Amino acid sequence: MVGLPDKAVSEARERVRSAMIASGLALPARRITVNLAPADLPKEGSHYDLPIALGLMAAIGAISHDALNGYTVLGELGLDGSLAPIAGVLPAAIGANGRGEGLICPASCGPEAAWASPEMEIIAAGSLIQLANHFKGTQVLSRPQPKVREADGVMLDLVDIKGQESAKRALEIAAAGGHNLLMVGPPGAGKSMLAARLPSILPPLSPAELLEVSMIASVAGEIVGGALTNRRPFRAPHHSASMPALVGGGLRAKPGEISLSHNGVLFLDELPEFDARVLDSLRQPLEAGHVAISRANHRVTYPARFMLVAAMNPCRCGRATEPDFSCKRGANQRCAADYQSRLSAPLLDRIDLHIEVPAVTAADLILADPRRPRPRHPGRALRCTRTHGAYQCAGRKRGAGGDRQARCRRARAAARSLRGDAPFRAGLSPRLAGRPHSRGPRRRGCGAPRPPCRSPGLPGAHRRVTPGGIRVPVDTTTESLADLSR
Repeated sequence: MVGLPDKAVSEARERVRSAMIASGLALPARRITVNLAPADLPKEGSHYDLPIALGLMAAIGAISHDALNGYTVLGELGLDGSLAPIAGVLPAAIGANGRGEGLICPASCGPEAAWASPEMEIIAAGSLIQLANHFKGTQVLSRPQPKVREADGVMLDLVDIKGQESAKRALEIAAAGGHNLLMVGPPGAGKSMLAARLPSILPPLSPAELLEVSMIASVAGEIVGGALTNRRPFRAPHHSASMPALVGGGLRAKPGEISLSHNGVLFLDELPEFDARVLDSLRQPLEAGHVAISRANHRVTYPARFMLVAAMNPCRCGRATEPDFSCKRGANQRCAADYQSRLSAPLLDRIDLHIEVPAVTAADLILADPRRPRPRHPGRALRCTRTHGAYQCAGRKRGAGGDRQARCRRARAAARSLRGDAPFRAGLSPRLAGRPHSRGPRRRGCGAPRPPCRSPGLPGAHRRVTPGGIRVPVDTTTESLADLSR
């Protein structure tokens, strides 16, 4: 095998030989040379298996010589003659359709290739013997149909978030204009929850956008079962991501997170924790809408027009904006300035909206959930929520047993008033205050509360375990331990 093959292409000789023997085809007992042209272009990947096998079958007379004329062939072979799925079928099908050719690919990639054109001839087989029978006329393979992947579960919605009305309004403005957004707030304020629900208010993908997003996902090998998804991408890489992982690159110059979030949302949580060189590499794609990856042997340009949504704490400790907090590292303003200096001014200049997300108050967290249904249209989320909430209140007033329901509501309100702001007085963030207090059955049986233990050095005080697992001293002279542990 000649023509600058890499290791995967060189190993094709063993896969092709075993697949043809498993399909009942014997190779001649002489030397066989496979030339991969053009010879000066490096060949890489396992998608050369099927064209090499079909070329050998045409050479030994298993299929006619002119059967493969006008076809683009790609696919990986198994040792038993089966065809395995590969990456990049959709762009290959679009390229073949532009040249006026048909496509031969694995059966699992057929629905993906069918999106290229409804008039394009596509042969999607599950094994090598099926292709041989199709060209002989003993088994006719039908054309695959395009497939759309059904959404997994219910999409996250803004109605799940209590409070933060200003931040929700900022999300709507960013979604309407495609603006980049930076959210600054203390831990547990709901910045990640807000960003995760941004795709629910974005408009659906147009057919052209769907093909663009799907071609990038196909090159990256992220299309499962040949079915495309009509949801806008939402990518949230960890802050330890490298520059090739975020921008793209590597040995084969694969698309990075900014290209995989094309026509979607790229969410960078804990923005100052990213490497400074990685963040500054986003400046050019944010302006141009594409990224050019140059290597010694080739150059690839990927689209990268995305919405950048970032979240960060105001300082390293996250509490610089609290009026009664004093940072141990120095003045609060100095702590915040040192932490925010990790971000370069040119990068911040490319972010259109900068908003502050304050901590959620106890009054917002203890509000009862009216069990509002999720709106069908994302643009009517807030209006539908308010209307349905008012309707439910009116219905409860008209229902039977109004006195009993009113007493129950007053009892629940009194209980919330006793314990609602206790986590906040203990110094917990809204994230820990909103978690359920019980995570399963306890070892002491019957859900009995853990007996208090005396805290050394604190007379008249006990230690309790907060929802986040933090032991906090509680003064039992002002509040009872039972009220705080409810």
